[in-house]
Amino acid sequence: MTNDQTGDNGRRDVVVPVRVYKTVTVFSTLFAILAVVGGFILVDVATNRASAPVSEIDAPVAIAGIGLILVGTVVYAFSTRFRTEEMGKSKDDAAEPSDNG
Repeated sequence: MTNDQTGDNGRRDVVVPVRVYKTVTVFSTLFAILAVVGGFILVDVATNRASAPVSEIDAPVAIAGIGLILVGTVVYAFSTRFRTEEMGKSKDDAAEPSDNG
């Protein structure tokens, strides 16, 4: 059961049960970290530790590495859209007063 809520800035928060939120957070963060680290490893291999001249760079491997970094970034950014009912309203929601100070 999900409930989509759109705020004033167009961001869509997906309200899910706590168990789903924890699962999405853990696995998406794990995947994002592995993708970004793997992408940097591929770029490192393609450029021979950034010491290869431009003519010797393995372009397909470098592009795959950059693509993997982008995929990890998108997965992590998408996973931040999930929240639970217990988390309250979005920090961008002006209807909730701030208790900071």
